[in-house]
Amino acid sequence: MDTFAPVSPRVSVLRSTAAATDGPLAEGREFIWSDADFTRIKALIYKKAGISLHDGKHAMVYSRVSRRLRETGHGSFKSYLDWLEQHDGGEWQEFINALTTNLTAFFREQHHFGILADLLAARRTHDWRIWCSAASTGEEPYSIAMTAAETLGPQGRFHIVNSDIDTQVLATAQRGIYKADGVKGLSAERMQRFFMRGKGGNAGLMRVKPELQKHMGFQTVNLIHELPFHEPFDAVFCRNVMIYFDAATQRQVLERIHRVMKPGGMLFVGHAENFSDARNLFALRGKTVYERL
Repeated sequence: MDTFAPVSPRVSVLRSTAAATDGPLAEGREFIWSDADFTRIKALIYKKAGISLHDGKHAMVYSRVSRRLRETGHGSFKSYLDWLEQHDGGEWQEFINALTTNLTAFFREQHHFGILADLLAARRTHDWRIWCSAASTGEEPYSIAMTAAETLGPQGRFHIVNSDIDTQVLATAQRGIYKADGVKGLSAERMQRFFMRGKGGNAGLMRVKPELQKHMGFQTVNLIHELPFHEPFDAVFCRNVMIYFDAATQRQVLERIHRVMKPGGMLFVGHAENFSDARNLFALRGKTVYERL
């Protein structure tokens, strides 16, 4: 039977240096592609997910949405989009999944985890509630969980709610299984403490240990809709998400996040994000870290 075993302290982890990117479009497109198709897709993804696409995204949009044409058997973008708009079914989620971008790594923007550790250390006996609002394939939420476990110790009380609009990447996060040669940013000590190594048919894979996963919850959340939370959070990670929204959508999302945070709670954002226009909601307290007012 294929299993996972504890990681030996001598196991070395190969580190991938290449980032996944969309390949260039092949010469001679399979489907006719027009400015009207792009404009229509641009309007639909903005309406459904708040994502604002600029004109430089033509090749990316063609590449990703053409996969949906093949999957659904449509011969043109017009045919597919006409059909999509006439049906309120699961294909809308596939359409959104196709157009979301998921670039992540363990302990990405590492300074945030030092700040989080200091925050947790100041109240070790607190019941911590943390929301990772763009969990992607799970590297970010498990980095948060490892930081909490290391800081709070075996008796630490914390729960991390992990969400994403993309159901496919969220399912990967919930499984917590990663290729050994694709794991980045983890020391041998963390691999030994928090992961199990695959055996047999699972060779070359690493699985997050149940002791860490028990602190995690997963659910699909669309940030442009009202948030489905009733208990407020002590900290929220919403990193490299706002860059895909226009100014009006950013403001609306920030107001929603503000409503589900405790006063004094900390909001962690991406390195390219600045919320100086929301000074009545959040105050800058560190490098891309804001306090909920």
